Amino acid sequence: MNKKQPFYSQYIFFTFMFFLVFCLQAQEPPGEARSLPSSNPAQEPPGQADKQVLPRQFRQLSLGMNIDDLKEALIKDDYFHFRGDRDVSLLPVREQSLVETTGSSFIKRAFFQLRDGAVFIMAFTLNTEIIDHYSIFNQFTDKYGEPSYLDPKTAVWETDETRISIERPLTIKYIDKNVFNDIINESGLIESGQVQRRQEFINEF
Repeated sequence: MNKKQPFYSQYIFFTFMFFLVFCLQAQEPPGEARSLPSSNPAQEPPGQADKQVLPRQFRQLSLGMNIDDLKEALIKDDYFHFRGDRDVSLLPVREQSLVETTGSSFIKRAFFQLRDGAVFIMAFTLNTEIIDHYSIFNQFTDKYGEPSYLDPKTAVWETDETRISIERPLTIKYIDKNVFNDIINESGLIESGQVQRRQEFINEF
């Protein structure tokens, strides 16, 4: 595991925080966005009930896999230019690391966020000179049905355990909701503690 310079560590940290902030905001869709009802087999339109289960895997990369399996899968996959430990960074948060690698052909870049040694976020930025947003969106709706949330910039499919979003210009994110929600809850507890310590300090005057 290589040691990064302070500036790079800050960049990695803010990249991680961007993922968290975006996903948290998307869970509370704005008024103008289209939020679709949760799936109910008894109420689904014709053709919706036979859609495929939302995946937690892209090629040989999956949510929940450990760091060693992730490295091995990236090395074997010709769509990625993975450089080993040079592409792995430790984050200044609890037991978290980030794998960032460039891609080839259809994939420009990929990010993998790990907590306690397991992947809980995968993000793939695609090459819009080769693949367009419309084709990816149609593929998802054909296989997995209508998104549960849709606005001009983002389409989201989700189950109790998994969340997949397509973001413009063209990034696809896979998120383990159980791990992500735990992080959000812990962040709230940390923030509450900071507020309390701040007030205690002010009270000293």
